[in-house]
Amino acid sequence: MTRIQTLAMLALCALAAPLCAAEPGPPLSAAAFDALTRGKTMVYMSGGDPYGIERYLPGRRVVWAFVGEECREGYWYEDRGDICFAYEDLGEPQCWTFWQGEQGLMARFRGDPEGMALVAVEESPDALICQGPHLGV
Repeated sequence: MTRIQTLAMLALCALAAPLCAAEPGPPLSAAAFDALTRGKTMVYMSGGDPYGIERYLPGRRVVWAFVGEECREGYWYEDRGDICFAYEDLGEPQCWTFWQGEQGLMARFRGDPEGMALVAVEESPDALICQGPHLGV
């Protein structure tokens, strides 16, 4: 890449920072996502605010809770390169593109490339502490 091309790329990234930051590398495959998450509880933030917490269990099973809400059991699967989650009472599956970024595990909602990314800010081998009917999953 020539110096002019490099400067042009940097200028373009400065003008469209959300787009340049949107793809920190190739999206994770299902196998890579499973290897990074299985057996862990991850705390996710969005735009600096707490978003939710998810426990990743064997067999692609998950337990999810939005901040301050009850836990929901579900499962995940790969669809067209995205990781999709289906939960017991949330209707349509939620599909995300995941990357391993400098800040950690990052996710962006399918069809919203400029939207706020989720960032896993904490991971733990401990169980998810749930409110309501699914205590201590």
